[in-house]
Amino acid sequence: MRIEEVKKSQRKQGRILVRLEDGSILRVTEEELLHFGLREGLELGGSELEALRTSAKASQAKAEAARMIGSRALSKQELTRRLVKKGSAAADAQAAADWLEEIGAVDDENYAAALVRHYGGRGYGPARVREELRRRGVDRELWDSALEEMPAAADILDKLLQKRGDLSDPRERRRASDALLRRGFGWDAVKAALGRYAEMEEGEP
Repeated sequence: MRIEEVKKSQRKQGRILVRLEDGSILRVTEEELLHFGLREGLELGGSELEALRTSAKASQAKAEAARMIGSRALSKQELTRRLVKKGSAAADAQAAADWLEEIGAVDDENYAAALVRHYGGRGYGPARVREELRRRGVDRELWDSALEEMPAAADILDKLLQKRGDLSDPRERRRASDALLRRGFGWDAVKAALGRYAEMEEGEP
């Protein structure tokens, strides 16, 4: 297959457009350009063309992965899933995620700790935070160390109850406890917080 034209993409930096004699266009990177010696008039054999296409797909997955990580932090598993959803082969997606992990752009340990601080700071309990870690594909082996970043549950609960105001009505106490349970706090912790709140109310003049 003969290469008719080689030119830089006007839309994406670092992308090279290679137009073949059958009218198809390969989107490659500088890496493929140099490795395969791509130039106008070059004849590519069947195996060479297939190798070029395989390399180009892997490079595109890396470029897309870098773009995703540049937009927001993701776990390695999240990144891999998103790449596959965008059309990358599973092997290319995994290789791209591995590459970013190797260079430190993907760090699940730091990501997990940041998630815990974020949701703990928003008033969510351990169960809800664990669910978020699971949903985002963080390895369970990292959960315990990440959860050390959580603010003390008692402090969070006391602040949340103070915001709710008067809880002298049993129905209001039930609503408050249900809301705290939904936020991921255990019943024992919620019960203790309600007890502290009642003692504080009784102690006020």
